[in-house]
Amino acid sequence: MKKITILIFTMLVMSLPAMAGELNLSVAASLKEVISELTASYTAKHPGTLFLKNFGPSGTLAGQIENGGPADIFIAANTEWVDYLNNKKLVDSKSIKTFTCNSLVFAGSTGKKVTSMKDLVKLEKIAIGSPKSVPAGEYAMAAMTKAGVFSKLTNKLVMAKDVRECLMYAELGEVDGAFVYKTDALLAKKARLLFTVPQELYPRVVYPMALTNKAAQNKEAKAFIAYLQGKEAKAVLTKFGFILK
Repeated sequence: MKKITILIFTMLVMSLPAMAGELNLSVAASLKEVISELTASYTAKHPGTLFLKNFGPSGTLAGQIENGGPADIFIAANTEWVDYLNNKKLVDSKSIKTFTCNSLVFAGSTGKKVTSMKDLVKLEKIAIGSPKSVPAGEYAMAAMTKAGVFSKLTNKLVMAKDVRECLMYAELGEVDGAFVYKTDALLAKKARLLFTVPQELYPRVVYPMALTNKAAQNKEAKAFIAYLQGKEAKAVLTKFGFILK
């Protein structure tokens, strides 16, 4: 009888829906510190809300959502992946907003003088995010191509799973430098910002956010995405070096 009772209880627990205040966030890796601080601040004021955070490359996160992964709010590091999910009718098109912006830089600890895109040919190893899934890698590829140096660098590129791994390689000295966002470079302890990539060489770095379709009518999700557009969120973004839209 005891075993039957335990079995019934287990089945009931498994059949229960997620907590009413539980929100799944899928967020670009470069926003980790910002979102961690904002969710902590929000939870302090709304203790009934529990955040489950998933940080990673935007393309990988979009793929997870497409395959049914849990997500209520998606924040990408470019418009491409939000547009992709929107075309698949997996996000609420009315909820799409620009969260913040950033800029692309080159950071490293090399002793060589590197102050422009043309100086990259002096280096042996350069880290970039895998362009297939990492927006920073796409921006870097665009910049190298437009600057006319890509053909001279193809054998020097080290692919990383996301922008934070690029920074890690530069910090550890495993590469001479890496293409990262300015906000990442500001967090570096050993690598230093060597130069800012000219904006005319790549598309503007925009972070769009959206509610997934399943969260479109979720009051907690709508309240938090509204919070991300408020003064407190803007203050935190500014503190970490992001560019307000």
